[in-house]
Amino acid sequence: MKTRDLAYIALFAAVIAVLGTLPAVNIGPVPITAQTLGVMLAGSVLGARRGFLAVLLFLVLVAIGLPLLSSGTGGLAVFAGPTAGYLFSWPLAAFVTGWLTERLWARYNVAWGMVFNVVGGMVVIYLIGVPVLAAVANLSLGEAIVSGALPFLPGDAAKAFIAAAIAAQVRRSYPVIERPQRAVATR
Repeated sequence: MKTRDLAYIALFAAVIAVLGTLPAVNIGPVPITAQTLGVMLAGSVLGARRGFLAVLLFLVLVAIGLPLLSSGTGGLAVFAGPTAGYLFSWPLAAFVTGWLTERLWARYNVAWGMVFNVVGGMVVIYLIGVPVLAAVANLSLGEAIVSGALPFLPGDAAKAFIAAAIAAQVRRSYPVIERPQRAVATR
């Protein structure tokens, strides 16, 4: 891994931390935060591997006790609470978003970016977060969907659009993901 890659990983871990300074909106067992925007950005700007590592670095910093989450908390306890599934899903969400972005790099635009962010940054997070919420908070799956997914749909869709628009602009001005190299034909 190059020094530049490490710098990008650290930068996006910091972006997610800074987004945590925006106050969370408590609407139930899971707060609305801006940090999922950072997860989507990490995947769509850095790609699968570096996006995954950036979010993983952020979660390691939270696990060692730094109060980087929007609620001002950190430590191992947050990984056993009702939001644990959402936190555990973040690295995978960044990976999926980045993987999709890398696959269709040549055709990337805001519309494709929105699709990738919805699949990676919403579907993946909800598929992991909602069942864990149901198990930890002793809710039925339906109750967990109502309190842990439905209220977040409009805001997360807006974040998916914002992340796609930012990523499209970053790609035009300073692309971080290298264009795939064509295989050299051998004769």
